[in-house]
Amino acid sequence: QVQLVESGGGLVQPGGSLRLSCAASGIIFEVYAMGWYRQAPGKERELVARIYSNLATHYVDSVKGRFTISRDNTKNTVYLQMNSLKPEDTAVYYCNARYQTNYWGQGTQVTVSS
Repeated sequence: QVQLVESGGGLVQPGGSLRLSCAASGIIFEVYAMGWYRQAPGKERELVARIYSNLATHYVDSVKGRFTISRDNTKNTVYLQMNSLKPEDTAVYYCNARYQTNYWGQGTQVTVSS
């Protein structure tokens, strides 16, 4: 049974930081491309960042220079370090594992507000 369990969301003031974690089980983690998506109210789900098995990374333009995705294959965990957070980063953040199949976590809420 595949499970992706996110943690680390919460309420933070503008300019603050959060680190999201996603622990995976039931997959051969190191072969999967791991990603973070987000969905704000009334908007479509969008890719935020992805890290491939060869450690190459991709970011959506709106988070470049502020967010960093990383992975620890010894812990089957992918991270998203989010700095200089803005109110427009408010969304539910979802972990994604992609190889021959897509798997999703349950999501974690990130709210950026003063």
